Amino acid sequence: MANCFAPQLTFPSFSPRHFSPRMSHQSPKPSTSTTTSIFTSATKLLWGPSLPPGLLISTARTAWTTVWQLMMTQLAPSDSSGSYTRPTSKFRLDPTQFTSAASSELHLYVGLPCPWAHRTLIVRALKGLNDAVPVSIASPGQDGSWEFKDNNIPIKDKDKLIPSLDKANRCRNLKEVYKSRSGGYDGRCTVPMLWDLRKKDVICNESYDIIEFFNSGLNKLARNDNLDLSPPELKEMIQGWNQIVYPKVNNGVYRCGFAQSQEAYDGAVNELFSTLDEIEDHLGSNRYLCGERLTLADVCLFTTLIRFDSVYNILFKCTKKKLVEYPNLYGYLREIYQIPGVAATCDISAIMDGYYKTLFPLNASGIQPAISSSGDQDSLWRPHNRDLVGKAIEAQLSV
Repeated sequence: MANCFAPQLTFPSFSPRHFSPRMSHQSPKPSTSTTTSIFTSATKLLWGPSLPPGLLISTARTAWTTVWQLMMTQLAPSDSSGSYTRPTSKFRLDPTQFTSAASSELHLYVGLPCPWAHRTLIVRALKGLNDAVPVSIASPGQDGSWEFKDNNIPIKDKDKLIPSLDKANRCRNLKEVYKSRSGGYDGRCTVPMLWDLRKKDVICNESYDIIEFFNSGLNKLARNDNLDLSPPELKEMIQGWNQIVYPKVNNGVYRCGFAQSQEAYDGAVNELFSTLDEIEDHLGSNRYLCGERLTLADVCLFTTLIRFDSVYNILFKCTKKKLVEYPNLYGYLREIYQIPGVAATCDISAIMDGYYKTLFPLNASGIQPAISSSGDQDSLWRPHNRDLVGKAIEAQLSV
């Protein structure tokens, strides 16, 4: 099941000491440089230029491992082998809503770093639903929850997506939106989430349900109603690819990054790259996953590929290869990126911020690496030549 949640890592609370206002004014908060200087002086006094004593290192290692395991338990639930187990989506789209929801007022909640939410933005753009389905864009807060911010950034391009205030419910964060529904809600507050303004309720927070709905359930509101990303004759093939791509690639990168044992990581990373090898071979003779036609299966694969070299290869330890080392996959990525409307949904800086600055257990320093040339958005505009793939095969067969 596909959705994103920004984890709130909770720990036992402690009662703070109370100081008088006068004392707090007289004791300004030390700067980062002052704090660093204090630590440097202390270490020189305790053990000079040598490394810290072995006992201190082993104690720190044990303490950090314990805290890491505690945080990972909340961030990424796992089974007995240490393999990441993604929780299921709570709100699924009832097929009967495909007609009733089309006439109600819809609002989409997303976060730009999230690959599952990204799917909905792409299909929304391709179908021409930007006006019919307004969007509020949340960003990860300091505690990891999805929150809404007013960036006060002048927008020249009306299709450009930036974090915003909650345009539908005026809530401070996504948790408040979920809790405002009839009956309330105390579960995982994930994106994407489709909201019914008229009923004041969650319609769905399962990404694949939402993109299927956008593709075929809102054609009366869509500017590109003739576009069908899941035509009847390809449904079986699309489903077949989804059964491969979702567990082994979309969720596979998370199974690598969130593995809590070496065994779990080894299994996930080997399965991920063997699947990428298979897709690379397939794309050598097929323009898209299902032949010559872009489908929902391609959209689902794309949102993982666009994050691969800049995030998953580094942060999630998907290190056997970079995507740029797969000529067919990298060309396929560039072609989809260059389809009108798609590039506007991709914000590499927001993606990297969302992963490197939010997933504290995986990147405690918060330091963000430089974007590789393969993941740079300028590089994604290079010619892809994918339109020649099918023609080349036909030419070979006709000889």
